[in-house]
Amino acid sequence: MKKLVLGIGNPILGDDGVGFRVIEALQPLIPQGEITLTSSDVSGLALLDYVVDFDEVIIVDAIQTVNGKPGDIYVLNVGDLRTSKHTISPHDVDLQTALELGKILKLKLPGKINIVAIEIPEVSEFSEELSAPVEESVPIAARMVLDMLKTGNEGGER
Repeated sequence: MKKLVLGIGNPILGDDGVGFRVIEALQPLIPQGEITLTSSDVSGLALLDYVVDFDEVIIVDAIQTVNGKPGDIYVLNVGDLRTSKHTISPHDVDLQTALELGKILKLKLPGKINIVAIEIPEVSEFSEELSAPVEESVPIAARMVLDMLKTGNEGGER
């Protein structure tokens, strides 16, 4: 079974780089070649290039919710995400829409996709550093990903 853990975000926009940091935390914990670990700043349709031909994918990314506290961690599936069909660019296509297009194109898509989302306060500040509560969530999110990979189960909210 081919598995991918994909950290996405922008590592020069402070907390938006948390997906990259979780991947860095996982690298010494997962034997090379057993599971693919990668980070990217991709979005929209470009996500398909990463997930095609994998059986299971865990995406690690930042999230901003209405009532969340920085550092909160959520485990979501694709159905939990809001869909937007009103885009002006292929970069704006959300994950659900990209996967729908992948099905239409008959691509070999993962049978299971989970998202580990870490609540961040904002993403408009240029920095390579994470805020303290987001930094504290990195090892916790990495352990959650490891548990998900070992058990095949989804986690919960922390």
